[in-house]
Amino acid sequence: MTTLTAKRRKVRRRIRITGWTALSSLLVTIVGFLTWFHIVLPADREATLEVFRDDRVTVRSEPGVIVMEPSSEAGDHGLLYFPGAKVDPYSYLHPLTDLAASGVTVIIMEPLMNMALFDQRDLGTLTSAAPNVNSWTLAGHSLGGVRACMLADDPQVSHLVLFASFCANDLTGAQLDVVMVLGDQDGLIDVAAVRDSTALLPLGRSTIETISGANHASFGTYGPQPGDGDSTLSRTDMRATLSEILMRATSTTTSTR
Repeated sequence: MTTLTAKRRKVRRRIRITGWTALSSLLVTIVGFLTWFHIVLPADREATLEVFRDDRVTVRSEPGVIVMEPSSEAGDHGLLYFPGAKVDPYSYLHPLTDLAASGVTVIIMEPLMNMALFDQRDLGTLTSAAPNVNSWTLAGHSLGGVRACMLADDPQVSHLVLFASFCANDLTGAQLDVVMVLGDQDGLIDVAAVRDSTALLPLGRSTIETISGANHASFGTYGPQPGDGDSTLSRTDMRATLSEILMRATSTTTSTR
């Protein structure tokens, strides 16, 4: 073997080693990335079982969504809910049960990779499981609310309710009512983003409500989050407060488009 041939083989070997090392690193990164997105904050088991035992509502799973309907006759207005990032969608069943029992069909998105922002399904696709509903209130928690804002400028949407959330897109020209609901013990909300986002909401049709004693995790039943404040509200009291807010936003359709 000549010296030149030996050098070429050595170079090719180094290239192969470098290539396999890079490919292995890429695969490890992808697996780690996917694993991280699939580790969610789980719904509290007892709270979820309470919903399934409640004879006022029925819960069913459809592709990509969870549907909760009243056991009695449902009205023609529904609620489409967008979960917070990496939060089990079932953790929002308990806070929304009284609303569904009142006659409102509730659809909770099961987002792609547990991130509502990554899920690009349109309003028609997300609401296809409730064909008899012809007008909608959109609601979302945390980053789920950001995604809800992106679909709010639609003729079928009359209200937008943001729980510990804000809008990042311009809705100043939208003909809908917006309610921003905050908790005074929330340790995770970006206060500056909330303040700045009010300039993106419909003029004269937006309000802010603050729930005393609520933290960021109070809007679901998935337990505490690192960095959050301490909630002083019981689960029952929080559900009653959220139900009151949502019933106002689903009892009438004020869109004039």
